[in-house]
Amino acid sequence: MSNWLGLAGFGIVIFSAIMMLLLAFLRRKSHPVFRDIPAFTRLRQAVGLVVEDGSRLHVSLGRGSLTTPQSASALAGLALLRRLADLTSAGDQPPIATSGDATLAILSQDTLQAAAKFSDRAASDLVAGRLTGLTPFSYAAGAIPAIRDEKVSANVLMGNFGVEVALLTDAVERENTFVLAGSDNLTAQALIYASAQEPLVGEEIFAAGAYIESGPLHSASLTVQDVLRWLVIAAILVGAGLTLAGIL
Repeated sequence: MSNWLGLAGFGIVIFSAIMMLLLAFLRRKSHPVFRDIPAFTRLRQAVGLVVEDGSRLHVSLGRGSLTTPQSASALAGLALLRRLADLTSAGDQPPIATSGDATLAILSQDTLQAAAKFSDRAASDLVAGRLTGLTPFSYAAGAIPAIRDEKVSANVLMGNFGVEVALLTDAVERENTFVLAGSDNLTAQALIYASAQEPLVGEEIFAAGAYIESGPLHSASLTVQDVLRWLVIAAILVGAGLTLAGIL
């Protein structure tokens, strides 16, 4: 049974990858229309203000290791970081990225360096991707000075958090700056919904790349998610029908 489940999971991954590539190719010149999520509209406005007033953008990627199931939210945060770094490349200050995982810190540095190739601040970006702590509260304690002391006017909290996210949102509230926050952890989602200015609910964190136009693959991924969702619904209905008919 476990072998069959493994093959089924592998098949779903291959099917999703093929669908994403096909849809990305077909939509490479089109502009898909998505439902309105006000948080992303306000994020664009906040990023524009960062460039205009010479302040900084802070992106915190959480503590999700890439070797765990929490890697999905971490990768979503990295994709958002790359796009936001491109959008703020005309500003006076490079963005700051904080994280609570060593691998994430290295990848955030690499992401910022890739964005810096189109500007003249490659040297300063070397210290913009920071590992602020390896435990939940040391990570939050290390990220708070970036929020308070480095002329940050917009914050994005995107990744795997625990209860320590409340310390970050509280620090942002005290500075009266913009914050968009989302997590794949249910406890963190509850705290974010109660304390963040612009909370993302559920799987909205995985739609961030599409909403800020990171590329056609991000837009295609939303369509693939909908296709998989309908397939799951159909499988549940078919299974329920077969059970009622006494076949299963």
